[in-house]
Amino acid sequence: MKPAPTLSTAFLQPAGQALPAPLLELRKQRGAALVDMPLPTRKTENWKYSSKRLKLTEEMAISLPTTGKAGSALAVPGYKVVFTNGVMIPEASEYPDLDDISIQRFGELSEAQARDLAERLDSTLDMKTVQFAGLNTARFEDGLVIRLNPNAVLDQPLFIINEVTADASGSAFPRIYVDAGANSQITLVEEYISSGQEPVMVNTVTEFTLAEGANVTNIRLCMDGENVQHIGATGVRQQRNSRFESHCMGFGGPLRRHDLQVRLEEQGAECKLNGVVVTQGTQHYDNHTTIEHIAANCDSEETYRNIATDKSHAVFNGRIHIHQDAQKSNANMNNKNLLLTTGAEIDTKPELEIYADDVKCAHGATIGQLDEESLFYLVSRGIPRREANVLLTMAFINELVVQIPVEAVRETVHTRLNQFFDQAFQEV
Repeated sequence: MKPAPTLSTAFLQPAGQALPAPLLELRKQRGAALVDMPLPTRKTENWKYSSKRLKLTEEMAISLPTTGKAGSALAVPGYKVVFTNGVMIPEASEYPDLDDISIQRFGELSEAQARDLAERLDSTLDMKTVQFAGLNTARFEDGLVIRLNPNAVLDQPLFIINEVTADASGSAFPRIYVDAGANSQITLVEEYISSGQEPVMVNTVTEFTLAEGANVTNIRLCMDGENVQHIGATGVRQQRNSRFESHCMGFGGPLRRHDLQVRLEEQGAECKLNGVVVTQGTQHYDNHTTIEHIAANCDSEETYRNIATDKSHAVFNGRIHIHQDAQKSNANMNNKNLLLTTGAEIDTKPELEIYADDVKCAHGATIGQLDEESLFYLVSRGIPRREANVLLTMAFINELVVQIPVEAVRETVHTRLNQFFDQAFQEV
């Protein structure tokens, strides 16, 4: 019998050392735990559709240098922090200097602050199901800690621009930790972009802890190039009456994988998860979401839309878990999918696991194609067939796009969608 593939020891070599001792110790512990880590295969349930896309070469284990600029696709209207190949670039960043909001690089932390952070990192994620989050912890060279004091309000969105310069093969490990104090508010935009043509891996982890009454909006815009394997994880822990809103906008590549895990730990917590994915050519995008209703009287709403054309592949796996004590939970999940060609593939698996008896829960998924009657109606009214296709396809996802609360991101998404439509609906 052929032995199961394991993570190469090249990926566990020591990274940069410019970090406080508690974070270096945490990295060392995570690295030791990953020795002989099995790589996912088709028999790995949560990677069954994506494992064959994972290509981790020895060259890819090398940390990418922090030189070069990819250039943000966004005209950033608010504050920004720029990462190049996983390391923050202070001279390119412009973030708020406010007494009640702290933004620090990992390397700037005191030993006491770093010890506190080391105890918190990975606490929002189920590390058994998010295999590569541990690799990020073992390899990050830098990171960002954002702390909001109670009642602090960030007046403009904060953009985290993660640039990857793929002039040589390698990997980058961006890391973000957000600690939102009681009744604080922040909108955080994560933008992932790249330049260069060499095969690289980006392994990202972003974590949020929301204290009582905190209100956090997270927008994740994945626009890496065709040479970038992107494996990301987002973890969220919510306390009483807090609200978390997520908007994940994804454009396909050789491998795109995002795990989003939310824990509603105290009464009155609520979350709203929106996602849009488009794939073309031979691209692949895999979204896995989990919402844990742990406390009573919590609400969750989840809506994801996928569009696939050519021979591309989109995957959605959404799981809602209602724990025994989570009475009066209100949970709704909806996933709709649109196939534009017969060669494209979409796999969807909505899951609802309920152990409480006084709840309101619903989930559903559909996969279909553009309605020929609607197309005929539009064409019969003088609209060219290509424009009719674009109108119907845009209508399929526009209800989620218009909900993105930052105009600059909406404009960027529309621009990328128009590029997608230009290729998907070429004039005959």
